[in-house]
Amino acid sequence: MATRVEKQWMSDSAAIGCVVCRNLGYGRSPAEIHHIKAGCGISQRSSNLKTLPLCHAHHRTGGDGVAFHANSKLWQEKFGTELELLDQTVIDVEKFRESIIGRAV
Repeated sequence: MATRVEKQWMSDSAAIGCVVCRNLGYGRSPAEIHHIKAGCGISQRSSNLKTLPLCHAHHRTGGDGVAFHANSKLWQEKFGTELELLDQTVIDVEKFRESIIGRAV
């Protein structure tokens, strides 16, 4: 079960929209949570704090020609590694939190 901190992280990261869509200049699009696979064994899920906000297309169905779960290698070549995008998401969530509550959580 997710902790309060994990739930807040996932909520805030989804609220900023798909990291790939934002990077491509599409603006904020509805996002679902993707648990990064980097550093995890087969069939293991990463921590709820190691997640990316991705729209349904970039996550599952093929936004811009490829979805993470269809071809993760090609997806990362095209859009950046999960860890690079996680670093960006951490910064973006901090900015989001500052903008809505005046300080980082």
